[in-house]
Amino acid sequence: MTTRRHSLSSRLRGRSLVIMFALCWASVIARQASAWPEPKPTGPANRLAKETSPYLLLHAHNPVDWYPWGPEAFAKAKAEKKPIFLSVGYSSCYWCHVMERESFQNAEIAKKLNAGFVCVKVDREERPDVDQVYMSALQVFGNGGWPMSMFLTSDGRPFFGGTYFPPKDREGLEGFPSLLNRVSGAWRDHRVEVERDADRLSTMVRRSLASQALKKRETLSHKMAVEGRAALAEQFDPEYGGFGFDPDNARRPKFPEPVNLVFLLDQHRRAKAGITAPVKPSGADALTMVLTTMDRMARGGIRDQLAGGYHRYATSRYWIVPHFEKMLYDNAQLASAHLLAFELTGDPRWRTEAEATFGFIARTMTSPEGGFYSALDAETEGEEGAYYVWTRDELKTLLGSGKDHDAFSQVYGLKRDPNFEKNRYVLMEPRTRAEQAATLETTPEAMEARLLPLREKVLNARERRTPPLRDDKILTSWNGLMIAAYADGFRLLKEPRFRETAEKAADFLLAKLRTPEGRLLRTYRVGQAKLPAYLEDYAFLAHGLLRLHAATGDQKRLEQARALTDRMIADFSDEKLGGFFYTSEDHESLIARPKDPHDNVLPSGNSVAIRNLVALAALTKEPKYLEIAGKTLDAFSATLGQSPASAPLMLVGLEEYLDSAQVSETETATKPKTPPTAEEQLVTVTGRQGEVKAGADPQTEFEFTVAIGKGWHIYANPTGLAEIPPTRLVLEPDQGATLVRVDYPKGTPKVLTSSGTEQVSLYEDKVALKAVVRFDKAETRAIKTPLRFALHFQVCNDRTCLAPAKVTVSPR
Repeated sequence: MTTRRHSLSSRLRGRSLVIMFALCWASVIARQASAWPEPKPTGPANRLAKETSPYLLLHAHNPVDWYPWGPEAFAKAKAEKKPIFLSVGYSSCYWCHVMERESFQNAEIAKKLNAGFVCVKVDREERPDVDQVYMSALQVFGNGGWPMSMFLTSDGRPFFGGTYFPPKDREGLEGFPSLLNRVSGAWRDHRVEVERDADRLSTMVRRSLASQALKKRETLSHKMAVEGRAALAEQFDPEYGGFGFDPDNARRPKFPEPVNLVFLLDQHRRAKAGITAPVKPSGADALTMVLTTMDRMARGGIRDQLAGGYHRYATSRYWIVPHFEKMLYDNAQLASAHLLAFELTGDPRWRTEAEATFGFIARTMTSPEGGFYSALDAETEGEEGAYYVWTRDELKTLLGSGKDHDAFSQVYGLKRDPNFEKNRYVLMEPRTRAEQAATLETTPEAMEARLLPLREKVLNARERRTPPLRDDKILTSWNGLMIAAYADGFRLLKEPRFRETAEKAADFLLAKLRTPEGRLLRTYRVGQAKLPAYLEDYAFLAHGLLRLHAATGDQKRLEQARALTDRMIADFSDEKLGGFFYTSEDHESLIARPKDPHDNVLPSGNSVAIRNLVALAALTKEPKYLEIAGKTLDAFSATLGQSPASAPLMLVGLEEYLDSAQVSETETATKPKTPPTAEEQLVTVTGRQGEVKAGADPQTEFEFTVAIGKGWHIYANPTGLAEIPPTRLVLEPDQGATLVRVDYPKGTPKVLTSSGTEQVSLYEDKVALKAVVRFDKAETRAIKTPLRFALHFQVCNDRTCLAPAKVTVSPR
């Protein structure tokens, strides 16, 4: 795979810089793992030896003069007038290890790096903000991936980049030393052009990460979720499950995408409960998409068939061969999805899946202090997947050649051709348990009873192998997801050990990764917590605490979640445009400050924050949380309207918000002493009915006055922009009358922050509307009884909008 050339390539004597993207995505699976060893010194220690990140420590004795990200490196680059070489990776990234062995341990390559650059190494899991910003820059050239190799000016502006580079030129691919020579030459001989490239690329990054604020906002509605479900149905693989497959490219990697599963399960729950959206969805049924995907994954090589849990992703459409890294956050989210599937379907298979994942986490990924470790490597002693795969002879030696071996081979695919290199097998279940039992002339239950001790025997043998390394740093956000999964496990399965695990982890994080001022820290290892936390740390941990409260009723957990959310609002909210930034207000300043709505391998911090806010509004009866949730959703309404499938968990939050907003309106109507909502305070409607013109066509006119609070407006009808819905006056149904027309006055045209550079028509201060109504000749009650009208509107100022609202009025 190659990138597009940036303009720097033309400065480098017109020759193309072809960059190999060896995409290194992380993965998680159940098994034993060795603790991270102290680095074996192969030379003098560099500055990374003082770090706690296992990934950084891996490079602590490279001959490269590495710096951690920080002011010291940038000061050196400025003083010596050198560019910065930024290398970003993580401990379970296979190709990160390859480049470390091939290039960063190479004395000649290190000499070039040290002479021409200030070299900075970053663990993307510790500094996701740095990774996010510079990955956006890298994607300008084409695709992205890890290891990420970027070249920056001394003030941090990127001007060129790629991913993995080989140590030598090969097969038309330029090697790392050649590239370093070219970049050094461009920096020396074409500095003006390089600086110009850096300015342009930095501007592109800022625009890309700020694009949400520039999009026109859309009206929030349940229809967005319907369209999101339809979009996922278009991406769905009906044969093997999963999303985003290419039928013409079966070797395209396929990811579990648990955010999609949670959204679709929620759609099924709503349909089952009768809370259906007004528009009938198209495509595959939501539950069918989930169960097909989970079944194929559970039977595939992406699942550890011996010890439970899941790898990070599969290398093809068929879920057979995984990329063998393993991450805590995947297993946390998949455990939650399996529990939700069990809750909605009652199928014990999904309870078993969740329990198997919890078993893996307890055995391999849980620290004595109660926190959860981050990841397991893909490789063992330089060979990817070696820990997990088997030959037929190895299994025959373990299980013998009798019926036990025959049954194990039948169920786990060893009677087929090898599915991995060197005639080895990744264990998987190519057929369903019912089909396998029929072949073996037994029942699924009897077959499982036979397989269980065989799996244990093979697993015990596997654990005698050299295990892959474990990244034992503890990250606040990922731990929050795992706490939520264990809490739901206790709520649904009533297993006391699940509650104990969740409680211990929550207490550990709040004790060790929270400052006396109530602020969170990002990472913990070897007794040291450090680095300011990000939006996802606050949102995910608050989510875990709220799930603990739901499972146990413990008021303490609710108060802890509330305190974290209040701090998140204070430190991360965008008061002008709504939503939450990824970094806090006083965080280190980078070339851009992202505010991302998209749910990826991790859910967006904004998505989880919205769900937390809606839950807190219901639990505390404080409307401010619902109001902030509405403003956040409104800030990302363009994404929800234009590409809803990119934010599936935010769609769950949207539906929860709209449900809560409706309940709030109903409660306000039935409890007059309750303080009015913000919308009701800002917009009041009064009406007067004219005389009924009797005769064959009885009708009358109604006059309405809409008063709008100072400094606020509602949209006119028409607005002048198709994307912005106008204010509408409607007649409530079933009253024996028909609304003939409504006369709307012309609005005042203005340019708003939310409308970009285009004018939109507004109503401010007071506006008069006139409606004409025709009565049913056979219905006389409507003439005597006041009719009910509803005004639909959205209250905004130049900086923000409240949620869409409705006020009813009965003129006399």
